[in-house]
Amino acid sequence: MSIDPKHLEMIEEVRRQIPSDWKVEFSGDTIVMQASPTDIHQRNLAIVQRQFERHAPDGHLFSNNTDLYSPQVAKLRNPDLTYLPDEAMTTGRNTTPADLALIAVEVVSPSNPENDWTGKLRDYPLMGIPLYLIVDAQQKTATLFQEIDGNRYRMREDADFGQKIHVPAPFNFALDTSELLPY
Repeated sequence: MSIDPKHLEMIEEVRRQIPSDWKVEFSGDTIVMQASPTDIHQRNLAIVQRQFERHAPDGHLFSNNTDLYSPQVAKLRNPDLTYLPDEAMTTGRNTTPADLALIAVEVVSPSNPENDWTGKLRDYPLMGIPLYLIVDAQQKTATLFQEIDGNRYRMREDADFGQKIHVPAPFNFALDTSELLPY
């Protein structure tokens, strides 16, 4: 199953008409649009990204707001943070195959938490993304999903802000959530 070319044209048309700091994603027959994030969102993302940077595997680079595309399941999602092979970021294309991503990291938006907790939790394992980290500043939690089993993640680990959560290989470190701020 692939994304209908008409849907891709519609996404591009929407992107031309909305402010440049809005995100546009596609899941099934639904286009998801979201306004630019708050300063706390950006700060929490930077705290998480800084820790991942120290443990990123060689040959992989971080990317913010990259369109990850999965033609097998007709999904186009845009995580707050991901890590991709360097060569995947030299093509000049607007989208990157989702199955190249090592992780998807989302800092939950207070205006649309169901996008991260429902839609992306459903889509990311289908897209072949092996790790999914949700940082929820309203709930003051970090949750890591891993081990894809068919169409879902088999394992879940939760940590309250202030605790550590183990991020497995290829990163293999304990993510410290003590500096994250709640909304």
